Amino acid sequence: MKNRSYKQFTGFSTAFRQWKADSHCRYVHGYALRFKVWFEGELDHRNWVVDFGCFKRNGIKKWFKNQFDHTTIVAKDDPYLSYFQDAHDNDLIQLRIMDDVGCEKFAEYVYNHLNEKIVEETEGRVKVHKVQCWEHEDNMAEYCA
Repeated sequence: MKNRSYKQFTGFSTAFRQWKADSHCRYVHGYALRFKVWFEGELDHRNWVVDFGCFKRNGIKKWFKNQFDHTTIVAKDDPYLSYFQDAHDNDLIQLRIMDDVGCEKFAEYVYNHLNEKIVEETEGRVKVHKVQCWEHEDNMAEYCA
């Protein structure tokens, strides 16, 4: 049997738009994103799945802040990407360009990034089991391998 633990990463004020949406989601809007990450693996010599101190030590907290805190995220195929780029170049926004935008894709993106880091940190003993991305207390998307 494998053991699991999870960690929350909270407090990321993120603006984005889903330009392909036929609803109000096509407008730039924002949420205080929260991520819940489940780790799965064998216990270490301390009986821990993951040393929660590793998130600061290996730059994961800094990466979250850089990617999601007070940033504007747009898809690389957004037809108005040049406008967002101009706003970034004029220091009006901190632009992050991703392949796709939305909580489902954010959860997958976080999963892929963190899984690589955790597998390396634990020398393959632990992997990321799943990631949830919460827009607010009622809306959440989840990615599992």
